[in-house]
Parts: sequence; C-alpha cells; structure tokens
Amino acid sequence: MSAVPPVDLRLQHQAIAEEIAQGFSAVFDKTAFILGPAVKEFEAAYAAFVGAKHCVGVANGTDALELALRAAGADADAEVLLPANTFIATALAVLRAGARPVLVDCDPDFYLLDVEQAAARVTKKTRFLMPVHLYGQMAPIEQVDALAQAHGLTVIEDAAQAQGARRQGRAAGTCGLAAGTSFYPGKNLGAYGDAGAVTTDSDEVATKIRALRNYGSEVKYHHPELGFNSRLDTLQAVVLSAKLKRLSAWNDARRAAARRYDDLLAELPALTPPRTLPGNEHVFHLYVVRVPNRDEVVQKLNAEGIGAQIHYPIPIHLQGAFRGLGLGEGSFPVAEKAAREILSLPMFPEITADQQARVVASLRRALG
Repeated sequence: MSAVPPVDLRLQHQAIAEEIAQGFSAVFDKTAFILGPAVKEFEAAYAAFVGAKHCVGVANGTDALELALRAAGADADAEVLLPANTFIATALAVLRAGARPVLVDCDPDFYLLDVEQAAARVTKKTRFLMPVHLYGQMAPIEQVDALAQAHGLTVIEDAAQAQGARRQGRAAGTCGLAAGTSFYPGKNLGAYGDAGAVTTDSDEVATKIRALRNYGSEVKYHHPELGFNSRLDTLQAVVLSAKLKRLSAWNDARRAAARRYDDLLAELPALTPPRTLPGNEHVFHLYVVRVPNRDEVVQKLNAEGIGAQIHYPIPIHLQGAFRGLGLGEGSFPVAEKAAREILSLPMFPEITADQQARVVASLRRALG
C-alpha cells in the first residue's frame, strides 16, 4: 500500500500548475521581480479575504511578527506575553524586535493561551499580548481583548496557522493592532518557499512596515530609518494568489476530513481527539491528538508509512535558545505534558477517506 504523507503538496500543485505557469510567464515578461504588480494584487486580495484594511507582504512569518512589533513600538523596555506552546518563531520574533518574551502556560483542552495565567503575569513593563491561533483555531480573543483593555496592552496576533479561521464572526488577522502570518509551504495557504504578511487596519502601521521591509524606505535611495530586506517575492505572490482563490474550498475539505477522523477515532478510548473551542470555526491546519507512549506510537506509524508528526516536542522555555529566561522543567506543566503526548495525523484538503481509514487502522495497531 502507498504511504500516507503528512501533507501532499503535489496534489495542490496539479490543481493550479497552469495558472501559476501563466503568472510566472507574465512576471518574466515584465521582469518585475521585486515588489512587482503581482505582490500588490495578492496583498489586496488577501486583505479582502481576511477583512483587514491592509496586507503587507514580507519574506516570512517570523519577519511578519517582528516587523509588526517594531511598527507598534516594541523596544528593550517592553514585555510581551505569549504562550509556551507554540513554534519557536513566535518567541524569536519578540527577541528580534528587541523586547522580552514572557511565557504563559496553555489551557489543557485546546492548547491555546491561558488568559487567566497571562493576567497573573502582567507587570508594569508589559506592553504587548501575543495570542497564537494554534493548529487552525483562534485563541479566545474576547478574553484577550478584555485583558488588553484592562491593562492598556497592544494585541499582536500570531495568525500563522489560521488562515481563514474565525471566532464569533471575527477573522484571524483582524483582532489586534496587527497580525503576522506565515505562508510556509505546508500552511493552509502556502507558497513555494518562505513568505509571510502583516495584516492591519492601521494606516500608520502599514506605512511603517512597508518601509521596514524595504531597507527602511518606500522611496528608493532615501532611508530615514533602519530597515530590513524582507520583501514578499513576486513569484511567491503569484503562487499565493492562485491558491487564495481556492482556500475557502480547501478549508471546507479540511473540516470534512476532520469530521471523518472524529468518527473513525471514536472507538479508540486510549486516544484524546482534538476539541474545538466553542465559537470557533476551525480550519484544521493540523489534526492533533493525544496518546500514551507517544514517541513509540509515532515510530510505529512512520514504520507503516503513515506520516505522523509532532508539533511541538519541546516547549519554548525548555529550548536551549531560551535558557536565558531561567525557566526549567515544571514551569508550564500543561504545555510540557502536551508536548510529551500530542501527535499530528496526516491532514490536507485532498486526503481521501481510504487514506484516513488506513491511518486509523495503523494507529489502532500502534496503540495495541
């Protein structure tokens, strides 16, 4: 039997190959390789999709978060609250922006930022709150808003895993001063390489980021401030525009696949399936379950050709890169326990019912 990959990007490419070839040809004909018309077209389309006033394309999702923080005034005196259960890029962006990350545990059911614990970590230096919309569903943004308003904090969303997700009518990427997202190839909306964007309703923030991404200037050879080379590649914009037209349908297909998994896994009591926070419209970037003896289970699945993965095996505070925070094992018990038990089953819009049945059959054998 053929293997079941964690993500099958070949099938997506087959659906859009001709449109991308035509788009690439247009870029080559115009030789508009840097911030060409295709970038502006994608930025306008993605802003409309999200419901934000502005979208500013940048080189990757980490840059998007860093530049959003910088544009919002982050500096060495600022503390940023963020969850310990996230990809390391969230915390790295805070450090790169010159601010100090202050980690918070996640809740045990949805693995999202525990807002009550975040409230307990607020100090006089706390200026930013960075909720992460994880695995495809949004953080409890109404609680985030209440905490931010109570302490005068600025909300910067990490929306890298939630393109198209909504909560109580609000879209990921529209709930703070700004949001950073990633178009890494495996995302719901993925490029053919690294890419990212900032969405915001603020004219001031958008103008600032357009300058920061382009050596600190929107006018060639005039550099009023320090900036970076972090521009969305024009060819990646072509890919993203083609995929964006299909994103809503692909997200619907992910939800249908998640429902199939839910039904198939109901007979495995040793396994804890993912839960959706009430009020959320999940887009299932990942389908994350919890199992005993996780590492052994993943090895058995992989040996049978099932592309199970682990997101993420080491919480931020236990990474060597963040040893300077002085936080050892036991600091965030919920995130640490989840990191030992969670695994991600294959999930992509084109996954078939037969493939999912094979995944679950293999999982049943692995669980013994």
